[in-house]
Amino acid sequence: MQLKNNTYSIQDVELTALCKKFGTPLYVYDANKIIEKINHFNTAFQGFNVKLKYACKALTNINILKLMRKHGVGIDVVSIQEAKVALLAGYEASQIQYTPSGVAFAEVKEAIKLGIPVNVDSIPLLEKIGKTYKNTISVALRINPYIADGGNIKISTAHKDSKFGIPHEQIGEVVKVSEKYGIKIRGLHQHTGSDLKNADSFLKAAEVLYDLALSHFPDLEFMDFGGGFKVAYQDGDTVTDMENLAEGVKKSFTNFCTKYGKNIELWFEPGKYLVSECGFLLVRANVVKENPARTFVGVDSGLNHLIRPMMYDAFHDVINVSNPDGKTKKYDVVGYICETDTFAADRMLPSVKEGDILAFKNAGAYGYSMSSNYNNRFRPAEVLIHNGEAKLIRKRENMNDILRNQLEVEI
Repeated sequence: MQLKNNTYSIQDVELTALCKKFGTPLYVYDANKIIEKINHFNTAFQGFNVKLKYACKALTNINILKLMRKHGVGIDVVSIQEAKVALLAGYEASQIQYTPSGVAFAEVKEAIKLGIPVNVDSIPLLEKIGKTYKNTISVALRINPYIADGGNIKISTAHKDSKFGIPHEQIGEVVKVSEKYGIKIRGLHQHTGSDLKNADSFLKAAEVLYDLALSHFPDLEFMDFGGGFKVAYQDGDTVTDMENLAEGVKKSFTNFCTKYGKNIELWFEPGKYLVSECGFLLVRANVVKENPARTFVGVDSGLNHLIRPMMYDAFHDVINVSNPDGKTKKYDVVGYICETDTFAADRMLPSVKEGDILAFKNAGAYGYSMSSNYNNRFRPAEVLIHNGEAKLIRKRENMNDILRNQLEVEI
């Protein structure tokens, strides 16, 4: 987003013009920012045998997936529905990594039938796969290395009490099950959490995977170190130093491959890192409410569209697109849902009046993908700005969308 001549724009497309054309609330994505993040990662790991897999739960619009595929990024999915959207976006089944957590076995079988590789999250699932596909299947294993890290406990996924992954101390049982049913272990995976600031967590978790590989799994094709790279939400934020991370991981992984006796692929599966900064949620001020203690700006959106501030205490910078040079004042920016849905508290913003357009930054990841119809509100439209052109990639919902799958019965 750029401010030029007192007007905010993306790729020279004015944001206020987008709101006039498509209405508010409105999700807007900058394709150039996604490409920039892909290139940043690839440059850091240049000359190394590494594959980038997009954790598509962050933003699953089919056009975003097409953009990722066009720029050589594979894909990580966590549901059969995400897998099917990936296939529709043009991915081959072999380019998809499916990492379910506690799903019905019927869903896993459907993925296997489609030819999609499975990343196994538990010993019971490994047992079911073994009984069903004895001596005919290879899988990856999601390992819990007991590394506690992440920006919030809800996005820390590899501590001892986490539901995710097979605890590394249970690897003996994994070996027994895999040998019993002739299951080939093709990869080891871990995902420590989200908002990791430096290489330490990756390197600590990597050492756990290295030890398991050297002790038990001689036929691996890859290791997957997950994602969770930290992005900036406000000025002065510490972000993941990708060059430092690449330097440490390349050295560590090269040493491992030497001990292992062959070179295998290294994978990463970021989601937020690739799409967070590309996205903006544009909203309109419905009311400016002057209370004795606080001044509230009520906007035409809520936790039904962007739940991260309420669920994770996430910070999203707020910009007054309509009045960037106004006199600043302290506001609480709140939603229109019948719950406490505060987007931003105690924010100094240029003077806001009814009808002004506000923008929430870093809304590309876990924004629309976590949205809902709570209070029977409609989900917003989505727009992708690509090659200087604003393209509508999802229509705004209407009442027919709300009622489509409801069945009226005689009461």
